[in-house]
Order: sequence, then C-alpha cells, then structure tokens
Amino acid sequence: MQQQSKDPLHGKTLEAILNELVTHFGWEQLGARIRINCFNDNPSIQSSLKFLRKTPWARKKVEDLYIAYCAR
Repeated sequence: MQQQSKDPLHGKTLEAILNELVTHFGWEQLGARIRINCFNDNPSIQSSLKFLRKTPWARKKVEDLYIAYCAR
C-alpha cells in the first residue's frame, strides 16, 4: 500500500496550478491578490509561467494561494 503525500502541491505542475487559479479567480482577481505585472498587464498562461519559473518569491505566492484555495 502506497502512502499518499500530504503535500497539496505533490504531483501538480506549475501550469496546472496556474490554470486552476485562473479558472477559479480569473486574471483580474488573481492580479488583485498577487500584485505582479504578468497577471495584470496582458496576462497569459505562457508569459506568467515564464516569469514564475524565474522568480522564486512570485512562485511561492502562487503556490501559497493555491494551498489556501485547495484547503477549503
């Protein structure tokens, strides 16, 4: 019997996390919650992924929001 990870990010790609957040909140609300330009100025999944992969503090904010959203 395999033990399941308690980490809500386990097995989730950054792209899947971002897609779920955009579906749930929309770009405008996401940009209001996490104030980074890639969410507020002509947002797209690809441009956001490029920025988030290079910027650890922004990625952490996205992951933290995802954890808070999934915990409900």
